[in-house]
Amino acid sequence: MKPPARRSDRRLPAPPRAPHAALIARLLLPAALALSLSAQAAPAASSGKAAAAAPAAAASAWGEGYQLPPKPLQAIVDAPRRPQLALSPRRDLMAMVSTPSLPGIDVVAQPELKLAGLRIHPRVRAASRFSFGSGLELLQIASGKTVQIDGLPSPLSLATLQWSPDQRWLAFNRVDAASGANELWLVELETRRARKLVANLNTVVGRGYDWMPDSRRLLVRLQPEGQGEAPSAVAVPAGPAVQETQAGAGVRQIRTYQDLLRNESDARLFAYYLRTQLATVDLAGQTAKFGAPDLFMGVSASPDGRHVLTTRLERPFSYLVPASMFARRVEVLDAGGRFEYEVARLPLVDGLPTGNDAVPTGPREVQWRADAPATLVWAEAQDGGDPARAAEIRDAVFMQAAPFDKPPQTLARLAARFEGAHWGSGELALIDEFWWKSRQVRQWRIAPDRGDRAPELLREGSSEDRYNDPGTPMTVMDAAGGERLLTGADGNSLYYIGDGASAEGDRPFLDRLDLSDKRRTRLFHSQAPYFERPVAVLDDAAKGLLTLRESPTEPANLQRRELGGDAAPVALTHFPHPTPQLRDIKKELIRYKRNDGVELTANLYLPPGYDAKRDGPLPMLMYAYPAEFKSADAASQVIGSPYEFNAVSYWGPLPYLAMGYAVLDNPTMPIVGEGEREPNDTYIQQLTASAQAAVDEVVRRGVADRNRIAVSGHSYGAFMTANLLAHTRLFKAGIARSGAYNRTLTPFGFQAEERNYWQAQPTYEAMSPFNFADKIKDPLLLIHGEQDNNSGTFPIQSERMYAAIKGLGGKARLVMLPNESHGYRARESILHLLAETNRWLETYVKNAKPEAAGQGTKAAK
Repeated sequence: MKPPARRSDRRLPAPPRAPHAALIARLLLPAALALSLSAQAAPAASSGKAAAAAPAAAASAWGEGYQLPPKPLQAIVDAPRRPQLALSPRRDLMAMVSTPSLPGIDVVAQPELKLAGLRIHPRVRAASRFSFGSGLELLQIASGKTVQIDGLPSPLSLATLQWSPDQRWLAFNRVDAASGANELWLVELETRRARKLVANLNTVVGRGYDWMPDSRRLLVRLQPEGQGEAPSAVAVPAGPAVQETQAGAGVRQIRTYQDLLRNESDARLFAYYLRTQLATVDLAGQTAKFGAPDLFMGVSASPDGRHVLTTRLERPFSYLVPASMFARRVEVLDAGGRFEYEVARLPLVDGLPTGNDAVPTGPREVQWRADAPATLVWAEAQDGGDPARAAEIRDAVFMQAAPFDKPPQTLARLAARFEGAHWGSGELALIDEFWWKSRQVRQWRIAPDRGDRAPELLREGSSEDRYNDPGTPMTVMDAAGGERLLTGADGNSLYYIGDGASAEGDRPFLDRLDLSDKRRTRLFHSQAPYFERPVAVLDDAAKGLLTLRESPTEPANLQRRELGGDAAPVALTHFPHPTPQLRDIKKELIRYKRNDGVELTANLYLPPGYDAKRDGPLPMLMYAYPAEFKSADAASQVIGSPYEFNAVSYWGPLPYLAMGYAVLDNPTMPIVGEGEREPNDTYIQQLTASAQAAVDEVVRRGVADRNRIAVSGHSYGAFMTANLLAHTRLFKAGIARSGAYNRTLTPFGFQAEERNYWQAQPTYEAMSPFNFADKIKDPLLLIHGEQDNNSGTFPIQSERMYAAIKGLGGKARLVMLPNESHGYRARESILHLLAETNRWLETYVKNAKPEAAGQGTKAAK
């Protein structure tokens, strides 16, 4: 059971989720479980010997080889990790996948191809990843007992898994680089036994397999037979790589993508690894090929199993954008793999109009309607995809049923962009729309099979207004494997799960919405001293509820509840505290105001046993990530909960509690631009005011020494860190990881900025700390992955920032982590990150000498 994921690919990267949301994502994953984890979520698999100890170079003098941090920090890196969970279709079983420790650098340094925005492990023909499950067992929801599975391969090396719609089978993908295996395995639930079904999957794009609706076959993507060796790089080029524009095409936004194709040799190699043979395989392992091999990017069977929707790329490719924007054909094939219908032939998207609400023209987000046998649904822009063009209707949503011999029907006409659909029946579906510029969201109730029934507005409001967010409608898997709205017994009510944001913090809830009168009935509400989030209704009558419950000292564990009575919840799991040595750290959700009246919040953490009156002010590490808002009221809303588990992850700032620091985590840094004002036009003023307010508050509380505070952040938080050092003397040092510092290198927008450099040149220049490198007077530690593939955060950003500070006589240190991307993956890299950060803090913060009177308190230079 899950809310549907957003399918739009036009959005900018979002800030890191609130801690409880990240925990939910780590613990409870949908039936299609994906275990390619980022460094910010659960860590990756271990190579064994590499995880056991850092290389010998770690024992060398500082600056040579990988370094080890103090043992209290090492213990956090090697703490046990919670399993990944996937709920079964009938909601009575949970698959639990063990999450091993971090991989060694020998694993992360394996050959990796970087082609058309993809990273590919060539030996196994898979998306490059280093995180694989090491164990698999089943949890019975009714009894809380675990069931072991026989016949699992060794090593398990589980990449993804998926329940069959009838719940008789569990399929999983095994990817083992050591043996070159990329296999599909089955677990039979009746016998609790696993066996290999298919070898040689192609998982360069997607999972590589999907259950057919009958639960008797799977649609798989295979490596083509007889393809031969991969094309070798051309030693002597035949000529230059040439690109040419056409005048008069108008302004187009082109993001700063990485890992792009560079020449024809790259293009041939990309096509070789992407080429896939579709096939169906039955439970006995009998394979039937499905058409000819091609460059498939997407494949999905219709709910009746009689048609397959495919998306395949077409040449010529582009050197300017990734594969997701290449020209493509969207087609329907019949049950034998023969061409049946062309949905769309889409051209290369080599840029979009200005604005975050810009989209490509033509059909987009083409998908099967989950509650109909074989009906396609898609959206099309009615304004040319250009948000600057005046239009009453921005998007139209169409549907077309097999045999596709009749024109498409209009399902909805929207004043904003189509954001997704939730399917229930021919009488009930929900359509979401969103407009970035105003942050307005709407949810409509429609009757897909009743074209004469007008849409009914269920919700209208701001996406920023967390206090009034009604939550997300719950869905369940139907008999064909589709996600359907969970409705009440009367067929006229829906269930919603929400964060329950309030001035007291988040209190997750479960509501029933009566569609006849729009009244809501609260069935569950998290209560202090716990933070408890509903994750599944266990029966259609909503009498049983599955939750994740945690407290500041207790990690999240599954609970089974009976609603409507006084029965105590039943604990189903008993995951231990991963860092018991830090069980007694103190956390407080604090509130304060900045000088323009905007209310701010932060999580203040203090080391175990600390007493402010007795021990006095501590050195402090502040770790943050700015966010843009269109409303000061929304920016002032409280984020998080005082009752969430105090999870100490190596990725964030909390490990330094073990070294005697106070930590201010996620102090809100809102950048507000109400009405027609753009937030970033006053970015520096608002950023520094927020930082000043945070520093003043922790000093007022007596927990931090004003002259011993450091600031840190990752990605956009690193950009913030450099700006705060360039424009204030509030901090004794900064630690900036994988950031961007020169906005002229991201000239067509960044983060939430819609305008290009030529439209807002003063803003781009004022926001670039590179332009103020001569003003950085406090030590700055720059850390970056050498192979960062995040849009905009090229490694050269840190290299040039370091060179500027060095050339101007400032104090900086640049650490480039080999074989690391935007999130760091190898155990050696993480340990070295902690060692570098700890040394920086010890040298320039903890042991800093007091400033002369009057210094260190002024915000602006």
